[in-house]
Amino acid sequence: MFFSKSFFAAAVLATVLSVASAGSPHTQAVKGQVGAIQNAKDFCLFLPPMKGGDIAANEDRAVAFCTTAKVAPPKAGILPKGFIKSAHLVKTNNYIQITGRIDRTKYSLKRTDGGGQYDMKAPVGARCQGYNYFVELIEPDTNIYCIRCCKNKLDCPVNKSTYGCKKVLGGNYA
Repeated sequence: MFFSKSFFAAAVLATVLSVASAGSPHTQAVKGQVGAIQNAKDFCLFLPPMKGGDIAANEDRAVAFCTTAKVAPPKAGILPKGFIKSAHLVKTNNYIQITGRIDRTKYSLKRTDGGGQYDMKAPVGARCQGYNYFVELIEPDTNIYCIRCCKNKLDCPVNKSTYGCKKVLGGNYA
């Protein structure tokens, strides 16, 4: 009987602790799952861990790829040359964002891939360096991307993943 009560108490405590930390923006990031934006030339995006991977199917295991090693957090990859076609920076007191065009062929992304969203919840443990929240959408079918790193949750709308970059974050996609 003592074992049953102890086991039950431990199970309840473990459940409470896991629920309390789930989705927390301060959860320790997994290596390769830290994005960053320093400027329009030095930033990171999340992509599937393998070339040609489907964006939405890899939401739980995406990893960071950066424009340069200078900005790359631990275990982040380097984006293939020519993948980023344009990058437009917007910085406010509450967030920093990059929007632009990609060449999906440089990472073997499919023309039929409608894309998906990465944020603090998927991939698990992901975060944007120096910010509490982030939201990123990659749309291979239209060759556009957007990422915003935010101080406040309201500035990073993560509940509109099917709306696409232009409706979720606005920005310049030239």
